This record gives sequence, C-alpha cells and structure tokens, in this order.
Amino acid sequence: MAQLLMPMATAVWLIDNTTLSFGQIARLCGLHELEVQGIADETVGQNIVGVDPTQTGQLTRQEIERCQKDPAADLALVEDEIVARPRTRGPRYTPVSKRQDKPSAISWLLRHHPEFSDNQVCLLIGTTKPTINAIRERTHWNINQIQPQDPVSLGLCKQQELDELVQKNAHKVPKPDEAADQAKAE
Repeated sequence: MAQLLMPMATAVWLIDNTTLSFGQIARLCGLHELEVQGIADETVGQNIVGVDPTQTGQLTRQEIERCQKDPAADLALVEDEIVARPRTRGPRYTPVSKRQDKPSAISWLLRHHPEFSDNQVCLLIGTTKPTINAIRERTHWNINQIQPQDPVSLGLCKQQELDELVQKNAHKVPKPDEAADQAKAE
C-alpha cells in the first residue's frame, strides 16, 4: 500500500487549494480531523509550506475532482509501479578483515585463469586495476608475502560467480592440442 510523503505539507496544500472536507484530508494524510481544522484555522503548522501531491505524483487532479464532488469518497493514492531490480554486480563492500586477502586471490586468478580480463577480476574480487598490474609485474609493496589462494576459499567471491566467469571465458583458453601445435609452429 502506498504511503503519503510529507502528510502535514500535503494537508496544508489541500486545505488551501481544494474544497475537500476535513475528514477526507485527515483520512488521506493520517491526521485527526481536529488537526486538519487547526491547520485551516492557522493554529497548527503555521510555518509549514504546502506541497502539491499532484506534482509529486502521489495524487491525480481527476482523483481530487472526483472526491470534491462526493464528500463521502476517500482519496486514493497513485500506486507506484516500481519493480525491484536485482543488485547489479560491481564494486562491493569487503570487510576490513578480508581486505589483506585480495592480493592473494588476485595472484591465484592471474596464475590459474590468465584468460580473465582485468575488468572481470576487478568485478569478481572488488579490487582495482593498479593492484592487479602491481601483482602481475611483481611490484606490489608486499609481493614477497603474497601466497596465491582461491578467492572462493577466502570468501571474496562465490563459487557460482567464479564458475560463470570461467564458462564465459572458456572460448579464450587454448585446448592442450592447440597449445602443442602453437609451440611446434614457433
């Protein structure tokens, strides 16, 4: 069920700009009728600036006109049709306790999956390209302490995410027969 944003400000605007009854405004805004009467008498909410609910997309002019003609009718808010989208893959929060594990995971990925692009590694682990390049070129500040470890076992990604990336890049991996043919050709 939709909920009205800024009920007091909406009530102020409806009192000033419509002929709706206090009861209709009170039911829409979740206020008591005496509060709405107090707003109309300027004893309540004197400094509140009215907000037009048609501008915010919560009510339509037709709905207001319909209820002005029938004092027993209740105003109905416009229902939002926003569909919840799944979270996109991308930068994600990594707990402080796991951040020191990222270089080990990057090293493991570079060794076991050289077909992954830097962007793919960045998205999978949540790291940066300079860090990947520093590990690849062995110029990382802590390169002597980095031991390649599976990012799944470190908890930096899910096995399903890694498997999907492997499947996506499967066409880039040369088969053993092709690798032997390429070595002979050189």
